[in-house]
Amino acid sequence: MSKTTSNKSKAGSRAGDSARRARILVLHGPNLNLLGRREPEVYGYATLADIHAIMEARARAAGVQIESFQSNSEGELIDRIQAAAAEGIEFIIINPGAYSHTSIAIPDALRGVAIPYIEVHISNIFARETFRHHSHFSASAAGVVCGLGVQGYELALDAALLRISQA
Repeated sequence: MSKTTSNKSKAGSRAGDSARRARILVLHGPNLNLLGRREPEVYGYATLADIHAIMEARARAAGVQIESFQSNSEGELIDRIQAAAAEGIEFIIINPGAYSHTSIAIPDALRGVAIPYIEVHISNIFARETFRHHSHFSASAAGVVCGLGVQGYELALDAALLRISQA
């Protein structure tokens, strides 16, 4: 099951505001829907809703529209990435979860749409099992934030906002 939420703030539709608002897509891979109750000693107690609320407030303050999408399905994540290109998404923040270590298709989709992205991991994948030490996403990412808990999402958003403002 996938979940989509978006910031539909009126800031971008005020009279006299003819500038198009930048759009950022935040993608969450498998099992991230369980945040807050799944292995809290590794991932903490924040939920996806908590993460989205923090990011939405920061994006709104910056005049940027943000949308979050979570799926346990590789195909749904690929479909959402491909749709992002047609929608004018300017930046993607992605926590691919376990797909970091197994998926070739999702990073191929990201390269295919040529939307810059930042890879986020809540835990330090290099301090965990050996199979988690390699990510298929990192080589093409604009940046990687790893091991800083949910603050990693905020840091990725700050970096995305900076890149968008410099474009």
